[in-house]
Amino acid sequence: MTRRFMGVGMLAVIGLLTATVGAQSFRVQCPASTLTHPGTNESEPPYNGATVFNNANSSDNNAYLTPQTNINGAIKCQQISGGDGYATMADGTQTYMFSFGPLSGLTDIAKGLPGTQFPGVFNTPYGGASPLVPGDPATSGLTDYNGAVGIAPDIDNNGAMDGHVDARQIMDVAVMNGNIPAPLMAIDEDDEFFLTLTNVGMIMRPDLFEQHTVHFHGYPNASAFYDGVPDASVAINIGGSFTYYYLAPDAGTYFWHCHITPPEHLQMGMVGQIYVRPRQNRVPTGTSLYAALQKQQGDLRTACNPAADIVCTNSLPPADNLTDGGYVQDLTGPQCTAGVKPPNCNPNYGTWSVTKMFAYNDGDGSTAYDVEYPLQIHGFDPNFHFVGMTFNPEGFADMKDKYFLLNGRSYPDTVYSGSKDTPTSQAMQTQSADGASHFSQPLSANINIPAGGKALLRISDLDVSEYQTLASLGIPMHVIGYNAKLLRDQDGNNMYYDTNSITLGGGESLDLILDATGYTAPQTFYLYTPNLDHLANDAENFGGLMTEVHICNSVDPQTKACN
Repeated sequence: MTRRFMGVGMLAVIGLLTATVGAQSFRVQCPASTLTHPGTNESEPPYNGATVFNNANSSDNNAYLTPQTNINGAIKCQQISGGDGYATMADGTQTYMFSFGPLSGLTDIAKGLPGTQFPGVFNTPYGGASPLVPGDPATSGLTDYNGAVGIAPDIDNNGAMDGHVDARQIMDVAVMNGNIPAPLMAIDEDDEFFLTLTNVGMIMRPDLFEQHTVHFHGYPNASAFYDGVPDASVAINIGGSFTYYYLAPDAGTYFWHCHITPPEHLQMGMVGQIYVRPRQNRVPTGTSLYAALQKQQGDLRTACNPAADIVCTNSLPPADNLTDGGYVQDLTGPQCTAGVKPPNCNPNYGTWSVTKMFAYNDGDGSTAYDVEYPLQIHGFDPNFHFVGMTFNPEGFADMKDKYFLLNGRSYPDTVYSGSKDTPTSQAMQTQSADGASHFSQPLSANINIPAGGKALLRISDLDVSEYQTLASLGIPMHVIGYNAKLLRDQDGNNMYYDTNSITLGGGESLDLILDATGYTAPQTFYLYTPNLDHLANDAENFGGLMTEVHICNSVDPQTKACN
C-alpha cells in the first residue's frame, strides 16, 4: 500500500518537473536596482531624513517621481516553496503538514535567522561541490549558501540573472521540505521587498491540486493584487511561481499565512512571521532620536499629525530626554555646530551610553533592546492532520488543538539551541517517506538575555481554534506594542505596561521586552502557559507552550548563545 501510494506521488512530481523544465513556469525576481532604489542596494543606508522626490519630467505633471536625496531603505528578496512535509512533536509523533519551505537564505534559515537577503546574495547561483538535496537547509555538506535555489544565468540573455532557474534544483530541495513555522522574514522600513512563492505540489496528496498564496496579515499593503486574498489577487498553481512586491510599511511585528481555505491551510501549518525594523536603527551615531523622529514627519507615508489623524501612532514624546532602564541619551548642551566647538559644546550630544537596537521609532529610546526573539504560537489538531494525510473529508467543526507549539516545537524541544550554534545539529528532524531526514523546525524558542540587558520578544499567534496565554514569573513583561503599533497616545505619552502574562487569539501580535536590569548571571526562568491542558502533547507527557529564559554573562549577537 505504501509503495503504491508513493509511486503515484512520484509520478505526479516527475510529470510536474518535466512540464516546468520546458515551460519555465518557475521564475524568480530580484532586481539589483529600481526607480525607487537606484544604484547599489547591498546595505542599509543611514537615515538622515525623509526621501526627497523630484518629478522625472518637470513639464509633465503626471510623470513619475524619482528619489533625489536621502534615498532610504534598500532592496530585499526571498524565495519560498508551497508544498508539504512533516514535523516531529516533542513526544515523537510525526505530524503531516501543508507547509511553506525555504528556497533562499538556506544557511541563515538553518541557524534560526531570517532568510531575507540583499540582491547580491540572493542572485548568487549555488556553486557547491555536492548538489543540493532534500533535507536542506540542514544537509551536512551545506555550510554557507544563502542564494536562491535554482537561480541560474540565462544563456538566451547573455548570461544575465533575470529570474531564469533550474527547476530540477527547486524540486530536489523543496519537495517534502516544509517548515513550521514558515521561513522567517525580516525587512527594514523603506525597503522594497520581492517575495517569490513557488508551488511545488504536495507529494503525499497527489489527488489535490492545491493553490497557495501569501497573505501578510494586518500588513498595510496598498495593492490588493499582492495581498494574497484570492478573491482580489491571484493564486499560484502547482508548477508555477509568483513574485509578490511590497514597500515596507511601519515598523512592528506582523505575520503571514496562506489564504486558500484559511482554516485548513493555517491548521495544517502554513503560518509564518515577518517583522519590520524601524528607521531609528539607522539613525547615525551622534544624532538625537527625537530629532530623527521629527524628520520622519516629512515622509507622507508615516507623517503623524495628531490633530487630523486619529490612527497616528508615532506621536513625538512630550520630552526628548526620557530614560529607560538606565539607557540614557546625552542631551546636555550646548550642541556642537560649525561655529561652536569643544570645549564650548558637548561633542557627545545625542549619543547613547551603549549601542542598541529599537523595536519602534519611539524618539526617546524606550523600545531599546539587546537581543530579539521571534515567537510564533501555533496549535495542531492531530486528528485533523491525520485525516489531511489521507483521502477522507476533514472535520472542521470538530477541530480542537492538542499540540501547542512555540516556533513549531513543544517543551523540552523549545530550548534546544543547536540551530543557533551550528546548523540544525540538535534541531528536531523527521525521516519522511522519501527516506531523507528533514529539519522542519530550525527556529529555537530558547531565550538568552545578557545580565542587565533586555530581550525583545516578537510574539504572534495564528492558532485556529484556541486562545493562548504566556506567563513570565521572575522577569516582568514590559509590553510596548500591539498588532504592529507602538503603544502611545496622541499626546505622545507612552502607554506601555508591565504584566506577568499576556493572552492572544489567532490573528494577533504583541511586542514585549523582558528586562534583566539588576539580574546577575547565571539564572534560569520560565516562559510558559498557565493553562495546564496546554502544557502537554495530546493530553499526556512532554510538550506544551513552555520555554526557558537564561540570564547569561553575555550573549553572542549572531548565534544568540550564552557566553
